[in-house]
Amino acid sequence: MTTTDMKSRAAERGLARRAVPSQPSAQGGTKEAPGGRISVAVYAEDLILQTGIVHQLRLRPEIELIEESEADGAQVSLVVVDMVNDPAVQLLHRLQRNTSTRTGLIVGFFESGALQTLIECGVAAVLRRGEADQDRLVHLVKAIAKGEGVLPGDLLGKLLDHVSSLHRTVLDPRGLSLSTLTAREAEMIKLVSEGFGTAEIAQKTSYSERTVKNVLHEVSTRLELRNRAHAVGYAMRHGLI
Repeated sequence: MTTTDMKSRAAERGLARRAVPSQPSAQGGTKEAPGGRISVAVYAEDLILQTGIVHQLRLRPEIELIEESEADGAQVSLVVVDMVNDPAVQLLHRLQRNTSTRTGLIVGFFESGALQTLIECGVAAVLRRGEADQDRLVHLVKAIAKGEGVLPGDLLGKLLDHVSSLHRTVLDPRGLSLSTLTAREAEMIKLVSEGFGTAEIAQKTSYSERTVKNVLHEVSTRLELRNRAHAVGYAMRHGLI
């Protein structure tokens, strides 16, 4: 193991060790906190960051801070760091493996290239530390607990640009999409929704009638759809066409 690896692992362990509020939880950190409160574990890279976030959250009755020994059962894990470095990424990957908790990141400096890393680590929400007042922290925790995502406006713009670039450079050339339908499937179901029959769809798409039938049958089977009308309705409800 290199010296760099040893330092990185030691720093990650330091983050994990600080996943404990200075005052223990009364209920021992169960996953469902009492009275509808949200159980939260805080992971910080130093005691000053830890104390600041814990102090803000402890003042709010809807938050239940839990002990280190019960941290894996938290509804929400908050990781507080200066920047997204190797120890932070290692911790985020470890938290990602725990399916009972969702993770938010409070970060001081955010590099442009870190967005892809956070997506891969399953981070649900991001808040800049300079904006982390009590109300924003509680809003972040509530959103994460409800399964929602939160991003600063500029990061949301970068995410949309990233998705657009992914479509343009990777998916579109392969006839794929981020939806449950490929580009070819979506095109054929759109034509079905416009009233075209199999022969007309084959002519418009330059595929054989047999291929059109096979594609529509495969979509119906995969999505458990009863008929073409059901397929059109499904695609429209889910914004796929």
